Amino acid sequence: MIDRRQMLKSAGGLALGAAAGVIGGSRFAALAAETIKLPFENGERQLVTFPGKRPLIGLTNRPPQLETPFSVFNEGLITPNDAFFVRYHLADIPLSIDPDTFRLEIKGKVDKPLSLSLKDLKTKFKPVELVAVHQCSGNSRGFVEPRIAGGQLGNGAMGNARWKGVPLKAVLDKAGVQAGAVQVTFAGLDGPVIPETPDFTKALPIDHARDSEVMLAYAMNGSDLPWLNGFPLRLVVPGHYGTYWVKHLNEITVLDKEFDGFWMKSAYRIPDNDCACVEPGKAPGATVPINRFNIRSFITSVEDGAKVKAGDLALRGIAFDGGFGITEVDVSADGGRTWRKATLGKELGKYSFREWKAKVSLPAGEHALMVKATNAKGQTQPAKAMWNPAGYMRNVIETTRVTAA
Repeated sequence: MIDRRQMLKSAGGLALGAAAGVIGGSRFAALAAETIKLPFENGERQLVTFPGKRPLIGLTNRPPQLETPFSVFNEGLITPNDAFFVRYHLADIPLSIDPDTFRLEIKGKVDKPLSLSLKDLKTKFKPVELVAVHQCSGNSRGFVEPRIAGGQLGNGAMGNARWKGVPLKAVLDKAGVQAGAVQVTFAGLDGPVIPETPDFTKALPIDHARDSEVMLAYAMNGSDLPWLNGFPLRLVVPGHYGTYWVKHLNEITVLDKEFDGFWMKSAYRIPDNDCACVEPGKAPGATVPINRFNIRSFITSVEDGAKVKAGDLALRGIAFDGGFGITEVDVSADGGRTWRKATLGKELGKYSFREWKAKVSLPAGEHALMVKATNAKGQTQPAKAMWNPAGYMRNVIETTRVTAA
């Protein structure tokens, strides 16, 4: 691990280092521009500005947890770097990283332990690019009923970006994975404030780690990773929830047994059944680590509660899933009694947002606009959201209520 206080070599890092007092909380209020009301009880939030970011919805400031305002998703399929959500688990985030001395260590059950620089990753391996959605496991938790503990997020703890980096498989192959390897663990430069807090370490099965899709990303939307999104290196696990997308990645370890650290054994677990759900208020009998995204779709062109002109209304939005691919989107203007097919936009990849467009006719009065997507496996959203004790993996047929006049 490098000295976190040494000279910064990136503009984002310099800005963040200069704003250490802000992130620590002493000047945080000064960066609050205005408030926003998320559409659930106790949903008032401040819009705050952190280094490298436009005003985002502030959930916590130490560590930074910032949600993307939902209107951003109507700007285009790719979420801009300065609008991308931020989620940290541990408060001791790195405020200084020298990209020239940074090293990624690959160790454990390998024939040849490696210590790779950023230059090594960029010049000694063939680069790959992938458009993929990054989504927090607790995205939309604020809508869960009955309410549960945890960050009360709206629908903005997600984003879609073009990631560039090196396939994890290529690095593991260079190190030489030994026979009997079971899992690979990943750790970053952020850490706990007190020793009793478990360090944030995640694990993937060896076959998943070597599937050629998992990436060590050093660029995002054509630029270096933003500081608060993992500079200089992060893990990208397409189609899987953000808990696996380790930021400031500096350590990879190959194991010959299953990793039993807190963030795998106890945290980020879901009920072990097809719906990852239980009856509200009940505990699951058995759990498994959270994994692949549920299918989701949203209307982005009109806000809930909006007043619109009676007559034809053009709608647009996004849909995505865990990588099977969106094949159909349907919209309803009458609360789900009737449905019509939307037109799908260009596919940027099976892990990306997929744009859709539709036109509906609205007479004067109140209307419940609904959208549902279908993927290549025939999966779609349920009419009623399922419940689990952590409020993970919310997906449901979304409803946007408007008044036409």
